[in-house]
Amino acid sequence: MGQRIDFYDDPEAPAVNSVRPAAAALVIRNQAILLIQRSDNNNWCMPGGAHEPGESLTATAVRETLEETGIAIRPSSIVGIFTDPRHVTLYTSDGEVRQEFSVVFRADYLDGEPTCSTESNRVAWVPLEQITHLTMDRSQRHRISWGLAHPERTWIDPTGD
Repeated sequence: MGQRIDFYDDPEAPAVNSVRPAAAALVIRNQAILLIQRSDNNNWCMPGGAHEPGESLTATAVRETLEETGIAIRPSSIVGIFTDPRHVTLYTSDGEVRQEFSVVFRADYLDGEPTCSTESNRVAWVPLEQITHLTMDRSQRHRISWGLAHPERTWIDPTGD
C-alpha cells in the first residue's frame, strides 16, 4: 500500500493529473463525531472516499462509511462542496495527483460498532472537544469546523473573483 500526501497552496506540490469526485460523512452522535485514523498517512478524518461508476454520490458516502468504520448511516443534508484547487493529494502507489473534489454529507447514525478496515488504523467516536488535538490535514479540519459551526448552512467554495 502506498502513501497519501496532502499539499495545500504549495509551489512544490506535483502537478494535478486527476479530478475524481468523492463523498464523506459528518456523523455526530452523543456529542462525538465519527472519525477514522487513515492507514495511508495516520491522519484523522471523516469516513469517505472516491465515487464509483453506477452509484449515486449519496450511496458513495453510505458505502465508504460502512466499509471504513462498520457504521451504517443515512445522509440527511449537505455540509458542503469542497473543490479548492490549492489542495492536491499525491497517491504514491500509482502516482495519481488529485485535486480536491469532495461533497460532505451530514448523516444520521443507524447501526453498527466502530470497526477498523484496511483503510483505517483506528475508528472512534471522538468527543467534539478533543477534535482540535488530533492530527489531520488542513482541508479535513476546515470541513469539520464548517459543518459543526454551521449546522443549517452549506459551504460552497468561493469563485476566486
